[in-house]
Amino acid sequence: MRLLVVGKLSGQLSTAVKMAMSAGAKVSHVETIEAATHALRAGQGADLLMVDYDLDIAGLIAANQLERIHVAVVACGIAADPKRAADAIRAGAKEFIPLPPDATLIAAVLAAVSDDNRPMVVRDPSMQAVITLADQVAPSDASILITGESGVGKEVIARYVHQKSRRANRTFISVNCAAIPENLLESELFGHEKGAFTGALARRIGKFEEANGGTLLLDEISEMDTRLQAKLLRAIQEREIDRVGGSKPVKVDIRILATSNRDLTLAVKDGSFREDLLYRLNVVNLRIPSLRDRPGDVLAMAEFFIKKYSAANSVAEKALSVEARRRLAAHRWPGNVRELENAMHRAVLLAVGPEIDEEAIRLPDGQPLAPADAFTRTAQAAASAAEVATRSFVGQTVAEVEQTLIIETLEHCLGNRTHAANILGISIRTLRNKLKEYSESGVSVPAPQMGASAA
Repeated sequence: MRLLVVGKLSGQLSTAVKMAMSAGAKVSHVETIEAATHALRAGQGADLLMVDYDLDIAGLIAANQLERIHVAVVACGIAADPKRAADAIRAGAKEFIPLPPDATLIAAVLAAVSDDNRPMVVRDPSMQAVITLADQVAPSDASILITGESGVGKEVIARYVHQKSRRANRTFISVNCAAIPENLLESELFGHEKGAFTGALARRIGKFEEANGGTLLLDEISEMDTRLQAKLLRAIQEREIDRVGGSKPVKVDIRILATSNRDLTLAVKDGSFREDLLYRLNVVNLRIPSLRDRPGDVLAMAEFFIKKYSAANSVAEKALSVEARRRLAAHRWPGNVRELENAMHRAVLLAVGPEIDEEAIRLPDGQPLAPADAFTRTAQAAASAAEVATRSFVGQTVAEVEQTLIIETLEHCLGNRTHAANILGISIRTLRNKLKEYSESGVSVPAPQMGASAA
């Protein structure tokens, strides 16, 4: 995390900076709010500002907003004057840190405000395959297109790729192309010169230059206007950009990652996305399965979120009841990981007994999750069997591991081919080919049982 400290580094603030660095923050320093905005405008990126509450925090936030620079602010000050601390919060600071500093408090505030705590929670074989591919391509500088439904964790995977790359100790910059108005996105990406347009009060470094040497994530790239796509294509090909109103190109050294929840091949066909840009971005495709297609991850993620939000809300951590686990595994999760996280946050707050039961796990409209029917209970059993099977593969060849996993999963699916293919994260055609190969070599392949479709 990048921390910019604003204020005079006298005694206690200097100690706070050392504590922040011990907590893993990369710290830089300026003395005035004008210098802070200038540093951010000039491309000295920051994920968080720690500002002396003697300074004009409201003025700093207003100046940043005028430049469309959105960085969270925490205030700090000696003696913890309640009125001045409250004034700082009213001015827009997210938190207040009293000085002399406490190392645990600083670490907690940095983690809470920056929201960097996004570990990879993976148990399901289909998601493990994605991670294996990500590990393989991360060390290269190849552009990667990360696709999947909204809420599956595309940005989490992008950060994972960056952390596994040769640029891991450099900057990771994310730009949400869908959240920035079309007429401002060009300036946001490429920067602008003073006077380039009304409101351009000074030179502004864009995200391409801010990410120089590191990784730039273009989130929801499909929402970018086709005119701007042409400029982006040139930037990727030539490794140089033109600031808005600039007279000469600027060289950049970045790795490009992009995400989309739309099928970009269809966007190419309807003319809303450039085919040549798709080829440049899609050197490698990481397709993230929806949560309903990776049942082995549901309970693991649910337990992680329970731990996270129990700690955040200072409540005792509780285990999931048996019925709650069944309903979590059976739910289709149309909102994917984002929906699951919100549901578990609510459950932590609503649970009243010794466990988190099914009544505490509610949908956004307040309704509880539907009970699991016989079919979804079979799915849960199959997913559990697949997860258990993966733990006993040491000493086997890859082919033997694959055969064992397929046969055991098929047995727990009562021979249902379609159901087994979904659990395994492979196509029904691939599964049938594998089963034909096993049968021909003398391996007993489970037949569909009574009441289970062969599919």
